[in-house]
Amino acid sequence: MKCIDNKYFERLENMEKITGFFIIILLMGTIFTGCGSKSYEMPYSPDYPVSSYRLDSPAESSDMAEPFAKDLCVVDKDVTAGTDVDMSQTDVAALFCVDTNETIYAKNVHEQMAPASLTKLMTALVALKYGSPDAMLTATANVKITESGAQVCGIKEGDQMTLTQALHLLLVNSANDAAVLIAEGISGSVEGFCELMNKEAQALGATKSHFSNPHGLTAEDHYVTAYDMYLIFDAALDYSIIGEIIQMPNYTTVYHDSAGNAKEITVNNSNLYLQGEADAPDAVTVIGGKTGTTKAAGRCLILLAKDAQGKAYISVMLHSESRESLYGGMTDLLEEIKN
Repeated sequence: MKCIDNKYFERLENMEKITGFFIIILLMGTIFTGCGSKSYEMPYSPDYPVSSYRLDSPAESSDMAEPFAKDLCVVDKDVTAGTDVDMSQTDVAALFCVDTNETIYAKNVHEQMAPASLTKLMTALVALKYGSPDAMLTATANVKITESGAQVCGIKEGDQMTLTQALHLLLVNSANDAAVLIAEGISGSVEGFCELMNKEAQALGATKSHFSNPHGLTAEDHYVTAYDMYLIFDAALDYSIIGEIIQMPNYTTVYHDSAGNAKEITVNNSNLYLQGEADAPDAVTVIGGKTGTTKAAGRCLILLAKDAQGKAYISVMLHSESRESLYGGMTDLLEEIKN
């Protein structure tokens, strides 16, 4: 009997592996092109090394899978080299160029943090997706917020206002009672509204965030990341009314109580850039944004800004130690736009 070299078996085993690989590739081609359907889902996952995989269709077709993040900034690590930003008193920060999809600065952008009232941007987005701006909302007893220090605008049970009015109070005044009014008006309950918030967050790719309420007061299982807040803010700005509201230094409106009596209210924005108490760098214009403060979240701020050429930027800071470190750090961050 002829002896066979062990290398023969190694070569045979390798051939079997190669054959199996090509069978898998052929099966994948059948899955993606069979049954007359040329569409297939490319889900986003934070565990992927890239935002989404690109798969080309067969040569005879011009169709191809569209990457999830083709129009988004993507970052998987800190980006601080070559920058001159002092974030020693802030745990999380980021600066993204919306027009070029460039990440200019990133510190701990995938760390899960309490968002405070930055939550309200998600509330506004969901409210406009599932509700009509002119829908009339009626307050229940649940609008009474008793937590010490919680920002409210004084909505009472039976008060009525449109969703548009409530959104202004939500984003300008950061009113927690307005958040409850909106949530119950859209979904019938805060719990039902939070289900929509989490559903839409997942759809946006904000997969490391979870919302337990519509206002951002400290709660278990309520957290975001800086990167997710960028995704949420970017999507919220697709609604022109949100873009208009976030730039308003103040707002005055008239709504009605349960007896039909008119109630006038004027509220001011807590964003110091809009109030003229903080100055953006030369050639940088702060359009607007959202502030947030709780003991658990520290000082938080997200902004939309533009440079002299009109390019748009989103900047975000989470868990800053003080108002001084928040606005000082944010101005430092905006300085990087000019570099």
